[in-house]
Amino acid sequence: MDKRYETLTLPQQLELRKKAINDVLANPQWSLAQAVRHLKKTMHLTTAELAKLAGISFRTLQDIEREKSEGTVQTMNRVFGVLGLKLGVVRVSHNDEFRAASAPESAQEA
Repeated sequence: MDKRYETLTLPQQLELRKKAINDVLANPQWSLAQAVRHLKKTMHLTTAELAKLAGISFRTLQDIEREKSEGTVQTMNRVFGVLGLKLGVVRVSHNDEFRAASAPESAQEA
């Protein structure tokens, strides 16, 4: 746990985990880097702590967070696997494609 935060009880940790999962699932427009940063912040973890939990190198996670790398599917599944999540492929409806293409660039990055 990040030293900037007080130690949390198990129920508090589980509540933060649930919030992190719900936030990521509710925001499919987030980039992988945004999702990773949100998970890390919400769960009060440092980059080193999340990397250790995911079984990947600190540098790999740091590159993903800084958008220097998208990470492989296997790497991202390790990161999201910490929360019991997994990357997947979903069909995008024509309306979703239209909305994404017509949305202002600033809205797509939010």
